[in-house]
Amino acid sequence: MGLLFDDAVIIRQSEKEEEPSVITVNCPDKTGLGSDLCRIILFFGLTVVRAGIDELQPPKPPDVFLLKFCCHDRTGLLHDVTKVLCELELTIKRVKVSTTPDGKVMDLFFITDTRELLHTTKRKEDTSDHLKAVLGDAMISCDIQMVGPEITACSQGPSFLSDAITKGMFNIEMLDEHQDDSAALKCPSISMDNLFLMDASPQKGKTECEMDLFIMQADGKKIVDPSKQNALRSRLQMELSRPLRVSLTSRGPDTELLVANPVELSGKGRPLVFYDITLALKMLDKPIFSAEIARYMIGDREWEVYRVLLDEGDDSSVSNKKIEETVWKMLTSWE
Repeated sequence: MGLLFDDAVIIRQSEKEEEPSVITVNCPDKTGLGSDLCRIILFFGLTVVRAGIDELQPPKPPDVFLLKFCCHDRTGLLHDVTKVLCELELTIKRVKVSTTPDGKVMDLFFITDTRELLHTTKRKEDTSDHLKAVLGDAMISCDIQMVGPEITACSQGPSFLSDAITKGMFNIEMLDEHQDDSAALKCPSISMDNLFLMDASPQKGKTECEMDLFIMQADGKKIVDPSKQNALRSRLQMELSRPLRVSLTSRGPDTELLVANPVELSGKGRPLVFYDITLALKMLDKPIFSAEIARYMIGDREWEVYRVLLDEGDDSSVSNKKIEETVWKMLTSWE
C-alpha cells in the first residue's frame, strides 16, 4: 500500500466474509487518538478485532460550550435530548438538570463539538432546530454560548459522594466480596512473555476474543520486573472485568443512581454513558427528577461520576435490582 504522508483514511474490504476489513488512518498524533478512533468505530456498530497505534502526543483542548434550555417535563425527555446531541456529534462533558415544582426542567449541558463548528451561528441554529423538532411545543427557550475549558476540569470542591458510598463503589476488595456476578464481567485470562495475551469477555465494540498487546517502558525497554508485570496484569484484569461502577441507593422519597467510570489519559470519559443511562431509564419508564455529571479524584485516579435522582412519585413497581441490572447491561453490552 505504500507510505501515507498526508491525512488520509483508507478502508480495505475483506475478500472473504469471515475475514475482517482493515481501516488505515494517517493523521497527527495526540493523546487519546486510539480512544477517539474506537469511539467512531463504536458509533457505527462495528467490532474491533485487532488494532495498532503509534506513540501519542498531547492534544489541544477543544472549546467548551454551554447549552442551556428550559422546557416542560415528560418521561424520556432527557434521553431524547441526549440522543439529538449524539446525532449532531456534540459530546456531553458535564450536565446539570433540575425539575421545578410547576413541571418545568432547566437543563445545562456543557458540550464540545466534534466538527468544531459550534462557534458559528449556523451550527448553533441547527442544534436549536433539531432540539425543537424533537421537543416540539414543550421547549420554552434554548441558548448556546462558549465557556472556559476549566468548567469541565476535575472538581476540587466537595463531592456529592459520601464516604460510605465512595468506599463501597471504589474499594476493590469490597467489590470482590459483596458484588454479585451481574455487577462484573468475566475476569480475563492474561499471560505475559514480552507481550500480553488476553482472553476477554464480550463488551461493547469487542467480542470474546484473544488479543495481543506489545508493550514497553517509557525508555523503550521490556518490562522484566515481576512486580511491575503483576501490577500491570492486575490492573488490566480489574479494568476489563469492572470497567465502571453502578450503585443504586434510597434517598428518602427518591432513589439515587450513581455511575462512575475512570477518565482516560486523553482527558475523556467512557463514550455514550449518559446516553445509555437515560435510554435504560426510559425503557423502564422511570422519570428523572435531576441529574448531574462531575469529575473527582478518588484515590489516585480521576473519575467521571454520573448522579441521577429518580422520581418515585409514580409508584413504579420496578425494583431497584431491576433498574441496576438494566443500566449495567445497557452500559456493557449490545443487548
